[in-house]
Amino acid sequence: MADRIRVGIVGATVTPGGSGWGANAHVPALQHLPDFELRAVCTAHEETARASAAAFGVDLAFHDIDAMVAHPEVDLVSVSVRVPWHRDLVMAAIRGGKAVFCEWPLGANLAEAEEMASAAAAQSLRTFVGLQGRSDPAIRYARDLVREGYVGEVLGANLSITSQAQYERGSGRVWQRLRSNGANTLTISGGHGIDAMCAVLGEFTEVTARTATRVSEWLDTDANQRLAVDSPDVIGFAGVLEGGAEVSVQVAAVPFGANGSRLEVYGREGALVIASAGALSTGPNRVVGIKGREAAVELPVPDRYDLVPEGMPGGGARNVGQAYVGIAEAWSARASDVPDFAAAVTRHRLIDAIERSAAEGRTISIR
Repeated sequence: MADRIRVGIVGATVTPGGSGWGANAHVPALQHLPDFELRAVCTAHEETARASAAAFGVDLAFHDIDAMVAHPEVDLVSVSVRVPWHRDLVMAAIRGGKAVFCEWPLGANLAEAEEMASAAAAQSLRTFVGLQGRSDPAIRYARDLVREGYVGEVLGANLSITSQAQYERGSGRVWQRLRSNGANTLTISGGHGIDAMCAVLGEFTEVTARTATRVSEWLDTDANQRLAVDSPDVIGFAGVLEGGAEVSVQVAAVPFGANGSRLEVYGREGALVIASAGALSTGPNRVVGIKGREAAVELPVPDRYDLVPEGMPGGGARNVGQAYVGIAEAWSARASDVPDFAAAVTRHRLIDAIERSAAEGRTISIR
């Protein structure tokens, strides 16, 4: 194997209409990390594959996933495409015996996630999932503060996530209106934020939830056509963590006044607040602490939690870069914070429990 981990990205497409998460987050992250080499790109069409490879300075361009997976100069396959396409692309990488980094959600539903995790485990392949909140410096710092007893026994917590709703979209993005496609306010905004909370506080044992679709139509701006929506845009649930703490969560996509994310942790000896104007998974996040009866103070995140080199772009690329550093650590058998497919299944199980609780009107236990 080469000295650097050679990555083949599926979905880092550059087109006249713009580019997506793979091009805007994964590519710049990899270009700034010495342990990695962006070796190949794979897109749906030969012309876009060649254009993207040229834009990123990459030699290998593919429009056939099986061909890229079979190439001996690709060590790690990174999948950054629409969620409904994750399963087929990930399974192709697994069949080829390659390590896989798949963006979150891993699958369009729990069953797909379990299938991919089982297939990878059967071949003892390295797997990673893009729940980048776990790699964020502030989230990792808050996790350690809780573990070290800053707040004492955790009694309760509140998580609020409000994102900007987009009710008018081009034809290429209206697919997210369907719950069955697996990418919506619950799974994306909620999934990333809830996972960051669980990284700090631990897992749920039960949930009682409500979900609603308050805006039931979107406008396809390309076709000038209104389309029915069944993806939830308001989600609320109460739950209990493994340690007994009571938690309340509110997730919503709103047309005006979205104020980002805020996690409040209350313990017997103090409290913590982790807040972002956007998502906890992309930051930047602030940490505020209250110790006993003392006044609230901002707690600067120590430099040791910042893993990426100087010059790493901000925005989504920074925590994606943090995740890739974790992948390099796992690759060399060192301790790593990057979640694998088994961790992704745990998160899918929680989301499935939230959906079932809302649909059935009862508390769901999680095992």
